[in-house]
Amino acid sequence: MSWTALVVLSAGAYSFKLAGVVAGDRFADRLAPVTALLPAALFSALIVTMTMADGPSLVVDPRLIGVTAGMLAVIWRAPMVVVILVAMTVTALVRVVG
Repeated sequence: MSWTALVVLSAGAYSFKLAGVVAGDRFADRLAPVTALLPAALFSALIVTMTMADGPSLVVDPRLIGVTAGMLAVIWRAPMVVVILVAMTVTALVRVVG
């Protein structure tokens, strides 16, 4: 990453922080529905990035199959411990077989 990009990103982050301080609670009511969805969206993006990225390239490997199995367990309303165990077990089995 270049120093120019770092300075621009830092200035942008500071600008957003400053805008929040200056605006105060004026936009809180309008933005409340959006801010409630941000943690789920960020967590989903993190999972997708960790599952499908290997350096600069996208890959389809046992991690993706395990996450898909975990997603199916969530759809079937399994408890979180079961979801994690299903994802881990399917990933391990695919790695052993493949």
